[in-house]
Amino acid sequence: MARLAQLWQAYRWRIRRRYLLARAIRRRHRLTAVANRTGGIARNDILLFATIRNEATRLEHFLAHYRALGVNRFLIVDNDSTDGSRDLLADQPDVSLWRTDSSYRLHRFGLDWVTWLMIRYAHNHWCVTVDADELLIYPHHDTRPLPALTDWLDRQGQRVYPAMMLELYPKGPVQAQHYTPGDDPTALLRWFDAGNYSLIRQEKTRALWIQGGPRARMFFADRPRHAPTLTKIPLVRWNRRWVYLNSTHSILPRYLNECYDQTGAEAPSGLLLHTKFLPQVVDKAAEEKRRREHFGTPELFDSYYDSLIGSPDFWTPYSQELTGWRRLESLGLMSRGGWL
Repeated sequence: MARLAQLWQAYRWRIRRRYLLARAIRRRHRLTAVANRTGGIARNDILLFATIRNEATRLEHFLAHYRALGVNRFLIVDNDSTDGSRDLLADQPDVSLWRTDSSYRLHRFGLDWVTWLMIRYAHNHWCVTVDADELLIYPHHDTRPLPALTDWLDRQGQRVYPAMMLELYPKGPVQAQHYTPGDDPTALLRWFDAGNYSLIRQEKTRALWIQGGPRARMFFADRPRHAPTLTKIPLVRWNRRWVYLNSTHSILPRYLNECYDQTGAEAPSGLLLHTKFLPQVVDKAAEEKRRREHFGTPELFDSYYDSLIGSPDFWTPYSQELTGWRRLESLGLMSRGGWL
């Protein structure tokens, strides 16, 4: 009976994966090309996929960071920006850009749009899929670009590379800080939580969920299981038959989620430096509370938005200062796992 139950569950997940792929194909017409430069994609190019809205403040550094890592092409969906993001991206020779004014929430928080682009362009490419406020790093990222890492992953037969979101914050109320568009946000967001993280293996998806960090302790202390999930799988050698299930927290087929070692050894992993808490987050929180596009049941998160609108101070005497990847590795927040 247990074997039959496993087969039935596997069948249901296979149907779910096919449904999500078909859904993305059906909804591809919601995208309008603004600047399609995908004809220049070369066989070994590393691609980056993202959905953005009103991110002009951070886009210049975002692009520079990933270019320096070794991303060759950016495929980006603009969800009806009004701050000049679209024009900024359209002028970039390595960016292909699509726009849509459709609902972010009703299109699986942008995954329908990105899934279609990945079906069309990503097959057998190493792909980075991130938000505009996420900066991928990994051990030796300052001297070893992404192609060196992906070549090593290929030799190991590993098609996915996980990373935990490390939430960065300033010292003092967030709106009291000053940030100049184009600057490195980590020069202002210098602090992070080194501990207070919990790990749970999700039985159904086989994904590892990590929760904790500054948002958990500040906004979700009375309901920790509602705190944001920090585990993601942002770097994948993509197959057009695969699909992200829940942001980039999990993926189908399910076996791809088993990318953390379960035997006590260390599997390779990186970090996504989460630069959400720039001063502009206060105004953006007010806008997102009004738009109600970021959660399946937005009303449950009104108090969270209210807390952000109040310009919180995340810093504590136990906060750790960001000094480089070696310190982050020594704290166990990411691992070489045999890489170099």
